[in-house]
Amino acid sequence: MILVRYAAQRYVGGDPSAGIESLHAFSFGRFYDPDNLRFGAVLACNEERLAPGAGFDEHPHSHTEIVTWVVEGELTHRDSAGHATVVRPGDVQRLSSAGGVRHVERNDGDRPLVFVQMWLAPLEPGGDPAYEVVRGIADSTPYALPRAGAMLHVRRLRDGERSAVPDAPYVYVQVVRGGVRIDGAAGPALGPGDSARITDAEGLELVAAPAAEVLLWEMSD
Repeated sequence: MILVRYAAQRYVGGDPSAGIESLHAFSFGRFYDPDNLRFGAVLACNEERLAPGAGFDEHPHSHTEIVTWVVEGELTHRDSAGHATVVRPGDVQRLSSAGGVRHVERNDGDRPLVFVQMWLAPLEPGGDPAYEVVRGIADSTPYALPRAGAMLHVRRLRDGERSAVPDAPYVYVQVVRGGVRIDGAAGPALGPGDSARITDAEGLELVAAPAAEVLLWEMSD
């Protein structure tokens, strides 16, 4: 089964007066929707747009795997475990909040920042926080998230290029740039901000139309 949710269906949040725009693909904060709480391990998929100088002050997380993909600009991250990094396009950032961690996310650059942040439920609660940045991840190189029983696949496709969708009980597809069709699925091509939730994926392919950048989560539960 394939459920498509378009960018226009996202909940619009943030604080425009503070230079923050947030677009939520799932039930989030004050946008409570009991029919849109999660898919597989994915709890949230937020597109955040921060003006220069804007950001999220120190705030807590716990029992959540947080993976961030920068689309444009630079994200400054600091956390209570002592990590301080700048995350750029092409990097994969992971924060395992485990039993509890606090962090700050800001746009300290001089141009707009756009990033996609995805929250996944861990298989087991608790544990020690962990942090990692993979610089310039190569196309089609899977990034394992064992604490959530999930695998992230980054696809950068040329116009007309095909890419297999992982055969898995749950696959979450998020289009970052360009457009893709899911071969065999009805409806128009998916564009930036659109997503697809695929249950029991088998033998499916993505077809870029035109060139595209896509994030796919392969999940067992």
